[in-house]
Amino acid sequence: MVEGVSEDSAERLWGLRDRPAPKTRPTLNLERVAAAAIELADAEGMAAVSMQQVAARLDVTKMALYRHVANKAELVAVMIETAVGEPPDLSPIPHWRDRLVTWADGMREAWRRHPWIPVATVGDRMEGPREIGWTESAVAALEGTGLDGAERMDAVFLVSGHIRNTQSADTAGTQPWTDGRELNPMITDLLGRHGYAFPALAAATASVNGAELDNGWQFGLDRILDGLAVLIDSRGS
Repeated sequence: MVEGVSEDSAERLWGLRDRPAPKTRPTLNLERVAAAAIELADAEGMAAVSMQQVAARLDVTKMALYRHVANKAELVAVMIETAVGEPPDLSPIPHWRDRLVTWADGMREAWRRHPWIPVATVGDRMEGPREIGWTESAVAALEGTGLDGAERMDAVFLVSGHIRNTQSADTAGTQPWTDGRELNPMITDLLGRHGYAFPALAAATASVNGAELDNGWQFGLDRILDGLAVLIDSRGS
């Protein structure tokens, strides 16, 4: 069992999706606890999330939360399970590449709505059926391509890593442009005055000319899928 997550924790997490919607709104339940924690993380980041802060947001005592989540590890697991939403049904989409693009766009959108997810989804932890379902959906998208199971898993890991690298707050400041997809004014000014020392970067940034910058999201995804296409085509020859 994962550290900090008991067998009872797993039962609560895996039963979350199957809970019938209550006919009347109770004073406190697991769904309300998760929603309050998510709102807190969305507004202030994961560092702000604690049992005490979530209790304060719900206007209940900290001890009241422990009737619904055993500890913070379980709280975070329920937050993730709630925030990622139901995995997509890609079966109506005929081509593997379009299936993976749809999957990647859906995952990226969930991470953009909840920027704390990359921070929360690291390390040894409990995963719920929705989160595992997203991986299942992506692996299934590559069925019939000629890739074996390990290659399909590696392909999904590669695309997932690209989402993390281009969405995670941990990458902030590693690119010469702002979150608004514009060249960083300070970098632009420095390159204008000292471009002779960095000729390749100065030439590259000068050629942007207002083009949309997305931290390499679309460029990187296309290159990953192009590489997979070469491998898949080779299996069909």
